Formats: sequence, structure tokens, C-alpha cells
Amino acid sequence: MAQVGLIARRAITVAIALAIAAFFLSFAPAGTLQPAWLPVVLGVLAVSWIMWQPLNAVRDDVIPAMAIVLAALGLMLVARLSPDLAQRQQWWLLVSFVLAIGFGPLFTRFRAFAAYKYLWVVGSLLLFVLLLVFGQEVNGARLWIPIGPIQVEPIEFIKLFIVFFLAAYLAETADVIANSRPWSVRANLRYLGPLFLGWGGSMAILVVQRDLGMATLLLATFAALLYVATRRIDLVLGGIVVFALVAFWAVHHYPYVQTRIAVWNDPFSDPLGAGYQSSQAYYALAAGGLFGTGFGLGHPGFIPDVATDYVYAAYSEEFGLIGAFAVVAVFLVLVRRMLRAGAQQPDLYAKLLAVGMGSTLGFQVFIIIGGVIGLFPLTGITLPFLSYGGSSLVANFLLIALVWALSSRLCAPQQSPSPSSP
Repeated sequence: MAQVGLIARRAITVAIALAIAAFFLSFAPAGTLQPAWLPVVLGVLAVSWIMWQPLNAVRDDVIPAMAIVLAALGLMLVARLSPDLAQRQQWWLLVSFVLAIGFGPLFTRFRAFAAYKYLWVVGSLLLFVLLLVFGQEVNGARLWIPIGPIQVEPIEFIKLFIVFFLAAYLAETADVIANSRPWSVRANLRYLGPLFLGWGGSMAILVVQRDLGMATLLLATFAALLYVATRRIDLVLGGIVVFALVAFWAVHHYPYVQTRIAVWNDPFSDPLGAGYQSSQAYYALAAGGLFGTGFGLGHPGFIPDVATDYVYAAYSEEFGLIGAFAVVAVFLVLVRRMLRAGAQQPDLYAKLLAVGMGSTLGFQVFIIIGGVIGLFPLTGITLPFLSYGGSSLVANFLLIALVWALSSRLCAPQQSPSPSSP
């Protein structure tokens, strides 16, 4: 009976998610999503994804369900903004589901990943080397490697590798680092040295590659993991100071970064040049008002790169402030459930892994939405599940699949009634 209840609950969860996804996809303009049967295939894959878990385990099925809903909303938005990109995005969505399902059984053994903590650093550095040699520079940043007709963004996978490394290393050394006195240089260097070398090396290369957005994301994730593991605020503040100094240096040496900051300060000083994209995004946000112009009734075409950097501005114009807050609320609930999944685990490594993945997703949303609405300079990272981007979609679905596997808890065995019971 317990297994029947689990199957019923999973079926209800995925049915609701697919119903909402189908509702979003029904608004996609005719001819933008080809072939017509692809949403059905995605639905079947989504059901398979929910159902492959062991029947004696309870998992937070809302986590993958919300990812499916967000991805469907994103596909609808991309179809509204660019039919050509939408046709690519739907195939990336298919690839994401296939990989998430394929890696699912491996993710159930996630604790084995801790044994390869330095291998994750090596993998990150190798991806950076490939990016340096074969990468293609776009808008001042070298972030993509062209492979035939597609472009792969290694940074999206590097962010996951760094979390694997940080979680494994901190799980082993958290107690020693937490008990080390701040003024004990020898003790701190002994245990923090490998941590800062692994993290700092990736940060330095990110700055060299001029991708300060992803560097900021890694810093925020690093700070969150370090604080959760050690509760040492001095280390967190020290990391922020070091990053601020490196960022200050980059601002004064990279015209690309200088332009971004100048546009953030006053986009209307050059409304037809460097500030055109930001000013048009602000106009779109203002035009949306409280309730929005209505789907398909806005003018997102005025914003260059709207399907990637400014999809949130286009969405807010047509769905208004209420719709904008609704999407943020969905992300907040998703991140909260990811963090809660880690809190329910008995070991520190699992807790840190969930915190790292949840923080990565949450900070990425905060950084890109904050950039769109003008809280700080816009960076080139994507809004998870909503922006166009194949590598981002694949990496984020793998992230979701991992945390979903991590949320597993064994069911309490059902006790049979004793002979003396009535």
C-alpha cells in the first residue's frame, strides 16, 4: 500500500507539472516549435524521470516538477521572441531530459563523488584550457566553444565541478577550519591552502576570460558553503575583499568591464550606443506596469539579445509586475526545497552538496534579475530555464536531477498487525 501511495503521489505531481507546461506551450506561436509531437515526447520523458526512482524511497518530486514548469515557460518565451532559437531550445530541452534520466541512477550514489574532489578541479582547469584554445569571443568575453552547428559553454559545467570539490573538501576539514584561530596563519594556510588554490585558480581564469558574472556566482557559492561548513565570518569577508580587489583591477584593465559599469551607472547617456540595450529593457519594464501588456502584445524586439540576457525584461513587459514576482516566487520555493533536501541528510557532505547546488541556482537568478532591473551591472550569465542557452539548460537540469536524488529518504516499513490486534 505504501508503494501504491508513492506512485499515486508522483503521478499527481508530474500530471500537475505537465498540465502547467502544456498550458504554457499552448501559447507558443504556430510554427515555432517543430515537430509538433515533441512536447508529447518531453512529457513521456518527464514521467519516466519521475518514475525511475526506487519505490521504497521518498523524494521531493516538487523539485523536478517545478523545473519542468519553468523550462516550459522558458520555451514559450523563447518561441515568442525568436522562432529559430525556439526550435533549437526544444532539442536542447530533449537532450536535458535524456541526460537527467540517464545520469539518474549514478546520482543516487552521489556520496562516491567525494572521493574524486581533486579530479573535479583538474576537469575544470582542462575545460578552461579548451576554452582558451578553441573558445570564440563574443561581446568581449570568450565563453563558447563552437562544435559544428552548436556552441557549448563550458562555464556552465565548471560551476558544478567547483561545487563538487568544495563540498568534498569542506566535509573533510570543516571541524579543523572552524576551530582554527583567525590569527593562526600556519593552521589556516595548511587547511585553507588547497581550498583557495582550487577555488582561486578557477576564479583567476574566469577573470582572465573576462567573465566576471560567473566569477561573482562562484564567489557567492563559495562564501555560502564556507560559512555553512565553518561558521567563520572572517573567512567569508576575506574572500569578498580579495574578490573586490581583483574586480577593481579588472575594471581598470578591461574596456569590456568598464563599458558594462558605465552603462549601469547611466544607460541614457548613450541611448543609441552602448546604453541602447539597457535603456530599452527599462522601457519594457516600465511599460509592463502591474498587470502587463498581455502575452504577444509587448515590443521585445526593441531589445537586442532579448532571448538570452533580457528574457526577464520581455516577460515582465507582457506579464507585468505580478507575473515578475510570480516567477521569482517559483525560484525561491525551488531553492528553498533544494536547501531543505540537504538539511534532512545525516552527513555534512550531502548537506554541503545541496547547499552548493541550491546556492548556485539561487545566486544565478539573483545576479541576472538584479542586472536586468539595474541593481548592479548586467553580466552575461543566463536566467536558469528561462533564457535561451543549451549548455545552461543541460547543466541546470543535471543540477536538479542531482538534488532530487539527494532528497531521497527511505520509507518507514509498514508494520503488519499483530495477531492479537482486533
